[in-house]
Amino acid sequence: MSATQILLLIGAYFLVLILISYFTGKNDSNIDFFKAGKQSPWYVVAFGMVGASLSGVTFISVPGWVEATQFNYMQVVIGYLFGYMVVAFVLLPLYYRMNLTSIYEYLLDRFGSTSHKTGAFFFFLSRVLGAAFRLYLVAIVLQQFVFDDLGVRFEFTVVISILLIWIYTNRGGIKTIVWTDTLQTLFMIVAVILSIVLINKELGWSFGEFLSSAEFQDYNAFLNTESFLDRNYFIKSFVGGMFVTICMTGLDQDMMQKNLTCKSLKDAQKNMVSFSFVLVAVTFMFMLLGVLLFIYAKRNGIGIPLMDGSPKTDLLFPEIALNGGLGLALAVTFMLGLIAAAYSSADSALTSLTTSFCVDFLDVEKKSESEQKKIRKKTHVAMSIMLVIVIIAFKYILSSNVIDSLLTVAGYTYGPLLGLFAFGILTKYQIRDRYVWVVSVLSVAIIVLIANIPTSYLGGYVMGYELLPLNGLLTYFGLWLIRKGKITADTNTAL
Repeated sequence: MSATQILLLIGAYFLVLILISYFTGKNDSNIDFFKAGKQSPWYVVAFGMVGASLSGVTFISVPGWVEATQFNYMQVVIGYLFGYMVVAFVLLPLYYRMNLTSIYEYLLDRFGSTSHKTGAFFFFLSRVLGAAFRLYLVAIVLQQFVFDDLGVRFEFTVVISILLIWIYTNRGGIKTIVWTDTLQTLFMIVAVILSIVLINKELGWSFGEFLSSAEFQDYNAFLNTESFLDRNYFIKSFVGGMFVTICMTGLDQDMMQKNLTCKSLKDAQKNMVSFSFVLVAVTFMFMLLGVLLFIYAKRNGIGIPLMDGSPKTDLLFPEIALNGGLGLALAVTFMLGLIAAAYSSADSALTSLTTSFCVDFLDVEKKSESEQKKIRKKTHVAMSIMLVIVIIAFKYILSSNVIDSLLTVAGYTYGPLLGLFAFGILTKYQIRDRYVWVVSVLSVAIIVLIANIPTSYLGGYVMGYELLPLNGLLTYFGLWLIRKGKITADTNTAL
C-alpha cells in the first residue's frame, strides 16, 4: 500500500468523523460538550468504550508483546474484569448520586479544595502521559510507513494528528465522541478479525488447525505460577490489573465522562458490565493475532522492523500488514483499524482534559454561559498544544514496549487517586486538607524509590503492577495520619 493511498484513506476517514461532529455538535453548548445532555444510549457507549480502552497501544503493542511474554498479559486482563465490577457497583452509584460533571468534585465535597485540586492534578498528569503514549505509537507507525517516504518530519506528523482530532471534537466534545467511538470500535474489531482470517489462510490453516499447531504451543503460556519473585507472577498481575482498571477507568475522568452521559445509573451499569466482557474477548483476539504475526514472520523471513537502529516489535503488525504480501484488503483494514484505535482514545482524552481543567481548575461552572464557552474553547486549544509537545518528547526518551511503559507510569500517577477515593469511601474521617498534596507527593516519591531498588537487594523479587495498589495504600496511610474528627452525619458523599 503506497503512502499516497494511505493518505487518501486517512483523509476519507476524517471526513466521516467531521461529518459526524457536524450533526452532533450543532448545539455547541458546554452541557453537550461535557455531558452529551445525559442522553447517550448505554449500548452505544459500551461498544464505543471498547475502542477507547484498547486504543492504538493494544492494536499495535499487545500483538508485538506476545513473543516476550506469550499470553501472560491475559492474567492482567482477567484482573481488569474484576476491577470493572468494582467500578460498576461501587463508584458509578456515587457519581450518579452526586450528579458530577468532573468526578474529582467528589473530593471537593468530601475533603476540601486542596484534595480536589490534588486529585485533578494527578488525573491531568496521568491522562496527558497516557494519551501521549497512545498517540506516539500511532505517530511512529505513520512516520515509518508513510511520512518518511514523503520527507515529512515526525514533528509535523504529530501536529497534523492532533489538529485533526481538535477539528472534530471542538464543538461537540463528548457528545461527538460517544458516536465516533462506536464507528472506530467497529473498524478496529473488523481489522483484527480480518487479519486473523487472512494470515491463517496464507499459512494454509483453518482457525482450529492454528490453535492445535505445534507453533502455537510455543507461544501459549498463560499462567505464570512458577515463582512469586517474577514480575509476571499470576497473583501480582491479577491484583495489579484489577487496580489498574479501578484507577484508569473508575477514577479517570476520561472513561467516566462517557459513562456519565448515560440516561440513568442502571444504564451506566449495564454499559460497564457488558463492555468489560467484550473487552476481555477482544484483547484475547489481539493476543492470538500476535502469535500469528510471529509465526508468519518466521516462515517468511521477515525480521523485526528497526527504529533508530533498534528492533521494535510494536512495528511488526504494520510491517506485515502493509509490506508482508497479504494483499490490499489487509493493508486497508489495518490502516482503518489503526487510525480508529488510536483516535478513539486520543479524542476522548483531549475532551476529558479540557473538561477537567475547566471544571476543576478554572471553576468554569461559576461563570456566565458565554464566558464558559470561551474558556472551554481556549482550554481545548491549549490541551492540544500540550499533547503535541509531550508526544514529540517521547520520541527521544521511550525505549521499551509502549504498553509496558503505559502501565508502569500508571503505577506512579494513579496511586494518589486510589488512596484519596478509598479513604473517602471506606472511612468517615475528615482530613487536614491542606496537607493532602504533601501526602500524595511523598507517596509517589516512595514508590519511585521502591521501584528502583535493585532486585538483588530483594532476593530476586521483581516489582510489577503491584506498585499501583501499594502506592494507593501508602496514600491511604498518609491520609490516616492527617485525619481529624469523623463526619457527624451521613452525607450524600458517603457510601
